[in-house]
Amino acid sequence: MEIYKNYSLKDYNTFGIDAKAKFFIEINSVQELQDILADDTYQNKFILGGGSNMLITQDIDALVIYVNIKGIHIQNEDEDFVKIKVMAGENWHEMVLWTLENNFGGLENMSLIPGNTGTAPIQNIGAYGVELKDVFVSCEAIRMADQKLVHFTKEECQFGYRDSFFKNEGKDQYVITSVTLKLTKKNHVLNTNYGAISEELARNNNMDPSIVDISNAVITIRNSKLPNPKELGNSGSFFKNPVISKEVFEDFIAKNPEAPFYKVSEEEFKIPAGWLIEQSGYKGKRFGDAGVHKKQALVLVNYGNAKGLDILNLAHKIIADVKSKFGITIQPEVNLIK
Repeated sequence: MEIYKNYSLKDYNTFGIDAKAKFFIEINSVQELQDILADDTYQNKFILGGGSNMLITQDIDALVIYVNIKGIHIQNEDEDFVKIKVMAGENWHEMVLWTLENNFGGLENMSLIPGNTGTAPIQNIGAYGVELKDVFVSCEAIRMADQKLVHFTKEECQFGYRDSFFKNEGKDQYVITSVTLKLTKKNHVLNTNYGAISEELARNNNMDPSIVDISNAVITIRNSKLPNPKELGNSGSFFKNPVISKEVFEDFIAKNPEAPFYKVSEEEFKIPAGWLIEQSGYKGKRFGDAGVHKKQALVLVNYGNAKGLDILNLAHKIIADVKSKFGITIQPEVNLIK
């Protein structure tokens, strides 16, 4: 295991922020991870996965540990279901494609989500009406304090909307090394009602879609709205869709009857953050090399040489203006590295 000094992280975060790691190491096994975490030479340690859900606002004065543990294993299966164990360093979308090649259903709506599998439980990633928790069984993680391998059940992960135990009580205490998922082998449950999936299928006259068809529809939709991070630095959706109370919703919809919304429960409603941002005048706006994408107002972008603080300052300005205009507070979905 080679340790590098003053190492650029530009290629390790999808925003393409050219921040430096004081020290950097890539690890490729659970044992290597345990060994480096036990090394007292480096007091400050920072765990890096796919770099897709983060905004680095300054150089990282620590040993950056890049988790690149690979492997996908079938744990057990019967006629109806299969459980797969996916190591943390596997690219999420490539793993989804692998499941589709094997006719395993459950992840098709989450195609093309950037990042690696190990960070998926932290965010409880989701898209088009499906969340990780819907197929999640368990995960394993190294406890940083004593380097022990710990098993977490679905319940112990405390999943919420883009939230989990690992973003709250467990923040900065564990490194997820693998995720176990339960997928269908037949009688797949298709979710085509969210977003533009049904419209895309209808456009192709596909009335009896397979899980691959749904994945392809999602990929088409995402490509039409979201920039490729390799071409334009971004972290996908920068903001969460706010969930508001019935009382706040009734006041909001009375003033904005044209606004889209989703009913979460009898007492809660979700408003698309992208709509709020667009109505506040930010869609397609550019401030130096930081900007809001022209096709999707949820996405903040780096046009080339933006610093993390440039993106963060733009986010703060958007949050303030949305609050002023609508009385609703939107929050970042990405992890802010300050």
